[in-house]
Formats: sequence, structure tokens, C-alpha cells
Amino acid sequence: MSGMSVPLKARILVADDHPIVLDGLRRVLDAQPDFDVVAEARDGVEAVARAVEGEIDLAILDVSMPRKTGLQATREIVQRRPNTRVLILSMHDNEEYFFEALAAGASGYVLKTSVDRDLIEGCRAALRGEPFLYPGAVRALIREHLDRARRGESARTEPLTPRELEIVKLIAEAYTNDDIAEQLVISKKTVERHRANILEKLGMRDRVELTRYAIRRGLVQP
Repeated sequence: MSGMSVPLKARILVADDHPIVLDGLRRVLDAQPDFDVVAEARDGVEAVARAVEGEIDLAILDVSMPRKTGLQATREIVQRRPNTRVLILSMHDNEEYFFEALAAGASGYVLKTSVDRDLIEGCRAALRGEPFLYPGAVRALIREHLDRARRGESARTEPLTPRELEIVKLIAEAYTNDDIAEQLVISKKTVERHRANILEKLGMRDRVELTRYAIRRGLVQP
């Protein structure tokens, strides 16, 4: 057999900071005989913890969550549990998020507006180890590829490292340097150094500008 075998009953983690959305997702998934929702999380940090400690086959993560975004959580889950597949749920029909989701290691991207139509199919594809992209995303992917080829570029560039993006998100969520140091288990001095580097790289002066950047990048919701 090639690749991973699909489990008889997939153990699924669902993460979203809205209880109503969580309930809705659980209902749709639990209606499938081969799916079993075994864990829930309300933010990105909790999602990573649940995915790493449980025998999770598939993590379904909302893109915009507190503390860590769905994309940051994806990167960490995929690093620490390479056999866990990840599906990103998003309100945003936004190429930028969609490309970042793939770059972070997600198997697919499902729009919340078409959960009823796409969620189950997206889950099944991810569990088979196949990518799941909604139709608009496929068009975006092709267009992006052609544009880049025309400009003779290879990949999109992100000025900030994943760690710096993590810190920008927490700054925008109004955490202090002390809070951030504690949460990321690094020294306050390291946080200050990161903060200075980030401001310099982005050519910004203060938290207000960083927060605007975080909103624009989809790290936090306005």
C-alpha cells in the first residue's frame, strides 16, 4: 500500500473560538460513521496541545484564533506530529491565507460559508493524504503560478520569521513583553530583541503600527 492507510474511524480535533461553530462542526462530523470528534480547542495554543497529546488523525483549525492563529498551530502540529493531517477553516476567500495555509503544511482549506458542501469531502481528502482546495483557490493558485513565472520569480517572500509573526500576534493582542516571554518560554530580553528586529524589518515605530500590520496579515481579527 502506498503512503498512509486511512483509519477505520478517524480521530478528529476541532478548534474554533466560537462555541456555536464548534457545536455545528461536531454535529456535521459526528453524523459520519467513520469520523469521531475526540477533542475540541478554543484557541491555537490549546489546539497544539490537544493534537500533540492525543492520537489525532485530523485537526480542523479555524484560521483566526487567539494566542496562536490556525496557521501557526498548523506549522507546529505538522512539525511535532507529521502523521496528523490539518484542514484549515476560514471565513476568508483570501489567496494570501490560502497560500500560507499550504506553506504551513495544511492539507486543505475550506471556506466556512461552504462547510455543508465541502467539509466532509475536505476531511476525506486530507485523510487520504490528498490536498483539498475549493474551486476559487484552485484558480488563484494557477493565476499566482503564471504571474510569478512571468515575473521570473520563485517563491513569495515573508520578511518575518515564524517566531517573529508569533510575537507580532501577541503584541497586537495586547500582551506585555513579560506575558510574551512567559507564554513562549523565552527571556524578556529575547522578546525585546525580537520586538526591535521586527520594528526595524517592517520600518515601523510602535505597537499601533504593528497591530495594523497584524490585522492586515490576518494574524488577528479587527
